[in-house]
Amino acid sequence: MRHLKLLFILFALSAGGSLLAQEKETVYVFDLKDEIGPAAWRITQKAFLKADEIGATTILVRMNTYGGMVDYADSIRTKVLNYKGRSLIFIDNNAASAGALIAIAFDKIYMTRGAGIGAASVVNPKGEIMPEKYQSFMRGLMRATAQAKGRDPRIAEAFVDPDIDIPGIVPKGKVLTLTSSEAVKAGYCEAEVNNIAEVLKAEKLDNITLQVHETGLLDKVLAFLINPAVSGILILLIIGGIYFEMQSPGIGFALLVSVLAALLYFAPLYLEGLAAHWEIGLFIAGIILILLEVFIIPGFGVAGISGIIFVIAGLALSLVMNDWFDFTVTGSEKLSGALILVLGSMIISITLSVLLGKSIMKSGAFQRLVLQDEQKSQLGYVSGRQSGELINRVGIAKTDMRPSGKVEIDGKWYDAVSLDGYIVKGTDVLVEKQENYNVFVKKKTSENHMPVI
Repeated sequence: MRHLKLLFILFALSAGGSLLAQEKETVYVFDLKDEIGPAAWRITQKAFLKADEIGATTILVRMNTYGGMVDYADSIRTKVLNYKGRSLIFIDNNAASAGALIAIAFDKIYMTRGAGIGAASVVNPKGEIMPEKYQSFMRGLMRATAQAKGRDPRIAEAFVDPDIDIPGIVPKGKVLTLTSSEAVKAGYCEAEVNNIAEVLKAEKLDNITLQVHETGLLDKVLAFLINPAVSGILILLIIGGIYFEMQSPGIGFALLVSVLAALLYFAPLYLEGLAAHWEIGLFIAGIILILLEVFIIPGFGVAGISGIIFVIAGLALSLVMNDWFDFTVTGSEKLSGALILVLGSMIISITLSVLLGKSIMKSGAFQRLVLQDEQKSQLGYVSGRQSGELINRVGIAKTDMRPSGKVEIDGKWYDAVSLDGYIVKGTDVLVEKQENYNVFVKKKTSENHMPVI
């Protein structure tokens, strides 16, 4: 008997020592506020990755949002559902629309007094209810998420569908939104609390290390750059820079602006998981085709048209989440909005470039960015032989001249520059002047053609 008592005492001491030596549990906290979109998805990915790195056993999210994009909400929902640890959410005011879909994916929901959850019907940017196929998709997501967490799926569907009648909760004809007290009664909220500390207390999480996710400068910059208004401005600069570079080749500054704008446009979208490699490649291929059409391939045909289509597609597809043209989650509405943004920005850019191009290039600010000195032949600058033997001779344009190209005179081909602007291939031309190995031509007319004697 004495030996049994001794063993019991030793076992108790051993268990007590192991409890004392037990490490604290780590709880990782991050915020989901404002619109659910690329920035929210990026923060979620980084937060879950960091939580895994430090060995956190609990994820706690503080939410306050009126909703956002369904595709990103679905991605966040899936991330939460696949999390192996304990997931908690504290609704600090609102979890509306896409926020409601995310919230019901957590193991437990806590709400501040007076907060709301629900109103998850799919709407367009104008706030108008989308067609039934979108509502059906959202109902399916809500129902599946609620079932995964053991919650009443009918209530989840009622967040979306006004035709669902649940006695004592919501009558037919209204989309459901639950207050914090109503959510507690419906089993969609554990309790009403005031802050994170009360959530931890309710969960009996006392011996913990609390790790709060910090939003870095990069996250703020990326959130700014992917704003649709900023994306539109960057498209203006991309297209405007290309236009000015083609009009004044060799300046370089316009091309630099276009390249920097393209980097600022695609880099944030790529980091946010929107722009895929093939979409960026599509844009680059379009630019190459346009340049080939302008400077190498005579006329304007398949290459030029394909290039324009590729550029528009690359810019637009990078703005929406898709899986090789599969827009099941995003919906055609998002794609239409992206196309409108891209096409509108391109039209505005080209219009402004044409209207303001000359005045901008002659402005003092622009002139300070380019080389001012001219090496004129009158001052003795010579790079090759001077000859005037071709002046007043008639030839034919062998390529389209925009304004440079090739002409044939007396059976020989020459590099030429049009003084009349664009000249179509096959047009008769008259040599006005000749410098070094270049000739300058105009369209031949009866008035300007004088026979060589």
